[in-house]
Amino acid sequence: MNFCSLCGEKVAQLIPEGDNRLRYVCNSCGEIHYQNPKIVTGCIPEWENNILLCRRAIEPQSGLWTLPAGFMENQESNLEGAAREAQEEANADMRDMKLFSMFSIPHRNQIYTMYRGVLHEGKASAGEETLEVAMVSEEDMPWQEMAFPVVVENLKLYFEDRRKGEFGTHYGEIVRQNDGELIVTMIG
Repeated sequence: MNFCSLCGEKVAQLIPEGDNRLRYVCNSCGEIHYQNPKIVTGCIPEWENNILLCRRAIEPQSGLWTLPAGFMENQESNLEGAAREAQEEANADMRDMKLFSMFSIPHRNQIYTMYRGVLHEGKASAGEETLEVAMVSEEDMPWQEMAFPVVVENLKLYFEDRRKGEFGTHYGEIVRQNDGELIVTMIG
């Protein structure tokens, strides 16, 4: 950040009085510009033992498979955001959605929430951000062509829960180590 979004003057990074972190602070008006994690929300659309996947038409990871998900918008609930993303990316009408997981991804400054729900009548088609959609069984999951590690972790948890015959709500962290390796820690 170079300029204040309130007055347009230069900002500097410093620790404001009473704070303990570097923040962008306006040199002129004194506005503190807090930067907080983004919330990503999405869903695992189920239909007859298959999962709906979307092949991304946009960066990052264009051409790879994912679950319908994206950044929450202002003035919507987390659940509404997940349903909206399914509609935007896959023209998918979701029903009976329940919270499935929450992952903290500190190196991306993201909180990632995932719901699981029923794809109404099993109908879906590619939205503007999607090249194609596919209903995929566990056996045919394109693991090597998945766009994001958090999606892979969610799908692993989903299939594990389905084999047990009981779905839980999962909490975890995905942390990038200094060597670039991603470490997944499940908290609950």
